[in-house]
Amino acid sequence: MATILRDLSYRYQWLYDGISRLAALSVGGEARFRQLPLQGLTLDSDTQILDLCCGSGQATQFLVNSSQNVTGLDASPLSLQRACKNVPNATYVEAFAEDMPFADNLFDVVHTSAALHEMHPEQLRKIIQQVYRVLKPGGVFTLVDFHPPTNPIFWPGLSVFFWLFETETAWELLKTDLPGLLREYGFEVGEPSLYAGGSLQVIQGKK
Repeated sequence: MATILRDLSYRYQWLYDGISRLAALSVGGEARFRQLPLQGLTLDSDTQILDLCCGSGQATQFLVNSSQNVTGLDASPLSLQRACKNVPNATYVEAFAEDMPFADNLFDVVHTSAALHEMHPEQLRKIIQQVYRVLKPGGVFTLVDFHPPTNPIFWPGLSVFFWLFETETAWELLKTDLPGLLREYGFEVGEPSLYAGGSLQVIQGKK
């Protein structure tokens, strides 16, 4: 069942967007959800931003409001086709996040939204290494993803969502110390900011 619903949500953008908007209500709506990882960052038209695992451009459309230099990377040709249509004023690259075709020290900000929970542990480590490589010194890796709820009221909803739409990698992320993992690869990281009863975490790591 989970596989069917998961596949349908990727096949039909209206379904994926609807699920995303519904889930974002827990933090006050999609616009606020997309802004959470960007809080405290100084962005201008020249800021070089990489939207990592950009999907169909859901977060990209918010990033282009802050910079004229936004690049979206995703491994799915279908997602990138949709992103080009949805947000034409960004640049797109088809590639895997663990093997990015970018020069060292290229981006001021690398952003990813609810994507790391899709990765197996070894993939996750390779992606973090790659992010550190492509960031400029002083650049920031900012992300939002799942976290074990600190408020038990949120556990049933998160569990049902995982059972319907996610795989074992999402459950694995709940057991992963993401700030600690980022520190292993050289990032300066404070405590994550938690939202939606602790079921979402926002992390900013500085190179």
